[in-house]
Amino acid sequence: QLQLVESGGGLVQPGGSLRLSCAASGFTLENYAIGWFRQAPGKEREGVSCISMRTSINIATTYADSVKGRFTLSRDTAKKTVYLQMNSQKPEDTAIYYCARRFTACSPNQNDYDQWGQGTQVTVSS
Repeated sequence: QLQLVESGGGLVQPGGSLRLSCAASGFTLENYAIGWFRQAPGKEREGVSCISMRTSINIATTYADSVKGRFTLSRDTAKKTVYLQMNSQKPEDTAIYYCARRFTACSPNQNDYDQWGQGTQVTVSS
């Protein structure tokens, strides 16, 4: 069964850290890129970062300027899991975070992704 499952969300204080996981199953992961998106209350969903799952390419692209230098994307191809490490978190990072897959390469356009996880809530508050 094709699945993307996010985990690791929760409540964190400003300045704190969380690591989100996106576990993939049911398809050949190396043919895809995995992107992270987020949707804050009352706002449109935005692209955060993306990484190719090709074994010969290990490059992550950050789309959201607001997270550059704070969020890091990595992967474990053996575990079929992508990790979003979020440091120095701010209240404006509060959102539901989703991972999604796109065939072959990354894209900042959410319409280019064909399979989505259910999302995980991240709340940054004191």
